[in-house]
Amino acid sequence: MVRGARQSQQPRSRLAPRLTGTVEKPPRKRKSRTEFTLKETMSSGGAEDDIPQGERKTVTDFCYLLDKSKQLFNGLRDLPQYGQKQWQSYFGRTFDVYTKLWKFQQQHRQVLDNRYGLKRWQIGEIASKIGQLYYHYYLRTSETSYLNEAFSFYSAIRQRSYYSQVNKEDRPELVVKKLRYYARFIVVCLLLNKMDVVKDLVKELSDEIEDYTHRFNTEDQVEWNLVLQEVAAFIEADPVMVLNDDNTIVITSNRLAETGAPLLEQGMIVGQLSLADALIIGNCNNQVKFSELTVDMFRMLQALEREPMNLASQMNKPGIQESADKPARRENPHKYLLYKPTFSQLYTFLAASFKELPANSVLLIYLSATGVFPTGRSDGEGPYDFGGVLTNSNRDIINGDAIHKRNQSHKEMHCLHPGDLYPFTRKPMFIIVDSSNSVAYKNFTNLFGQPLVCLLSPTAYPKALQDQSQRGSLFTLFLNNPLMAFLFVSGLSSMRRGLWEKCQEYLRKINRDIAQLLTHSRSIDQAFLQFFGDEFLRLLLTRFVFCSATMRMHKAFRETRNYPESYPQLPRDETVENPHLQKHILELASILDVRNIFFENSMDDY
Repeated sequence: MVRGARQSQQPRSRLAPRLTGTVEKPPRKRKSRTEFTLKETMSSGGAEDDIPQGERKTVTDFCYLLDKSKQLFNGLRDLPQYGQKQWQSYFGRTFDVYTKLWKFQQQHRQVLDNRYGLKRWQIGEIASKIGQLYYHYYLRTSETSYLNEAFSFYSAIRQRSYYSQVNKEDRPELVVKKLRYYARFIVVCLLLNKMDVVKDLVKELSDEIEDYTHRFNTEDQVEWNLVLQEVAAFIEADPVMVLNDDNTIVITSNRLAETGAPLLEQGMIVGQLSLADALIIGNCNNQVKFSELTVDMFRMLQALEREPMNLASQMNKPGIQESADKPARRENPHKYLLYKPTFSQLYTFLAASFKELPANSVLLIYLSATGVFPTGRSDGEGPYDFGGVLTNSNRDIINGDAIHKRNQSHKEMHCLHPGDLYPFTRKPMFIIVDSSNSVAYKNFTNLFGQPLVCLLSPTAYPKALQDQSQRGSLFTLFLNNPLMAFLFVSGLSSMRRGLWEKCQEYLRKINRDIAQLLTHSRSIDQAFLQFFGDEFLRLLLTRFVFCSATMRMHKAFRETRNYPESYPQLPRDETVENPHLQKHILELASILDVRNIFFENSMDDY
């Protein structure tokens, strides 16, 4: 899932066309094709000569728009998936044509029904393409509001039963279109945390797959059943359930809210850098995934986004059209989602992101991947001698963690070593490594003096802790939803909403105090403070400190490899082992009645 590019001009909301001009006439070379369609579809409606000229033109124009929209849509897959300028104008043209097509079929539905034989599934197919356009626009721009637009079109297809007649036609390819629509709708709902809708869609999809495989002797039955299994596992990935009084599950969002990041104190001296780009890379063996999005990638993606707005209400404000050429301030950092990228793919995207990084901006790299360890003794201790993480793997070779233990004389081709990132540290860089060999990045060297921070996961977790690696990493969970992670390490699997909200409020207080500890520290490396002016990075840093302090106080986490680390190192006594912070964690444990699993004064145990 290699996706993304930068913000461009906004497409028209809901494709509610504001164009009053007439539909462009088809060029002469296309006339024969549309006329042929006209004759073919009118065969049962009387002689062609009896058809009014206006209705003939309506069908001809519709056929032209339909053909043009398909050409432009199919061309989207040929666009480069990185870079800013290559795709913007093409997306704009595609939206314009679909805008005209959608309005045109609404205005001339009766003529198209009678003269063209327009079927409801064909309308559904147009709406589905529009939903896909909005979804891919979200991937390109990271603007979460476009997910709402995609949801609106996908939801309309379901509510208006556009695909209801597909099953009556003896055409398996049409049924596959319907199944793919369901899969795409599920992805959008997962990203919007609409879990109730997801569960309904999964049940409907399951019924559709059963009917499909029963009617047609297909070879893709196993693949579709795998889709069902993947989404079911994805839904159940969270280790803790929040429950209402009637035992219904509360859906919590982990995107950045207005009250999410701790506010900066007045007069606090921090850097003015802002997070502009993020590469989210996933390649963990056996981790739950759906649509080339692992649980870890999904959680980090949401940790780098704000809650979506209602795009329609924003874009219909007076004056929006006049200022359409001015780029809007990006609410979210732009993201590339790279699932199992090869080294060359990863380097291409990294170079493109580096090239277009604005001034005073930060590039974030998140690596959730299997560790690759050194294969033998090395004479030196350079940036390529400590191993790294595996970004792409040959599934025929890997069996569990066998990649670590293979005896080979050459280095793994798709291993990303710390040294591979050195050229890009010419600009501010924030790195998060969640891997069994994350400590390889502890040996980083800041060659160019630019702000550089690496947050590194534990390389192993206590055996006493139930293995949840298939449902996502504990470290990433702390960065995405620290309270849920705290409950999990405390052995709690469910919680009432009232207590959850009380703990969330207390956790916000802890975050505020951690922010003060970091900014008031006299010995902290200035790189941390350079990143502290950005809300997303500030929240990640405070959650990292909370994660580190919790694990150091927890009785089950007793080995050094059980603790997160960082480059540069944080001053422990002023941050992760600060008595004031330890007191807060014990108080949170008391609220949850789990104080007994934490050391009362962990400083005595070092």
